[in-house]
Amino acid sequence: MRVHVVSDVHGNTEALARAGDGADALVCLGDLVLFLDYADHSRGIFPDLFGRENATRIVELRTARRYEEARAFGASLWEGLDRNAAIEEAVRRQYAEMFAAFPTPTYATYGNVDIPGLWKEYAGAGTKVLDGERVEIGGLVFGFVGGGLKSPMRTPYEISDEEYAAKIEAVGEVDVLCTHIPPEVPELVYDTVARRFERGSTALLDAIRRTRPRYALFGHVHQPLVRRMRIGVTECVNVGHFAGSGTPWALEW
Repeated sequence: MRVHVVSDVHGNTEALARAGDGADALVCLGDLVLFLDYADHSRGIFPDLFGRENATRIVELRTARRYEEARAFGASLWEGLDRNAAIEEAVRRQYAEMFAAFPTPTYATYGNVDIPGLWKEYAGAGTKVLDGERVEIGGLVFGFVGGGLKSPMRTPYEISDEEYAAKIEAVGEVDVLCTHIPPEVPELVYDTVARRFERGSTALLDAIRRTRPRYALFGHVHQPLVRRMRIGVTECVNVGHFAGSGTPWALEW
């Protein structure tokens, strides 16, 4: 069996359409939506609405961790507009393209910038959406937990530590544990370009130590200090920033 795994697609529909080539299945760990590209400020929902100059400004504020200023600046741009309606319309356009690009079969879970309520409208028969659930693929049991934890970024699908831990617990013992965010290990959660620690999960780290899956696969941190490390018997792998690389990570057995 060969499974390709992607995460942090962020609008890279062209590469996504090829991501399943040569594989028996595709696993997607979320973040399909491109709201704002920190490398190219002309791409994403935000610059489409407000232009590249404003996008550059908000990236500068967030990178400097001046989150309150960034929120105030963003609020001034949104004044007089129906924020929810504008974002939903743009997200729907992106989802229509990306879900159409998924090969069959695809097993997917949500990222922190996704809108779970919309997925059921776009996921076709060949795409199985899982969150706090398990599925067997080629004789191995895969567990899926989507979303992120609450952070200053206030992205759409952030949940409490308690809710996240409950989903980890519901998955139980699996061969391959698939999540959007990494376990709470400094080397895995630090982004070397954004120069900040992202939110990782201590509940996920505890589950890896306790249930000892063969693999723990995740994304979320686009430029991690360490992409791969072993925790006990478990190989922990950041499968990469697919929006930038266009290359899936491959698991064979």
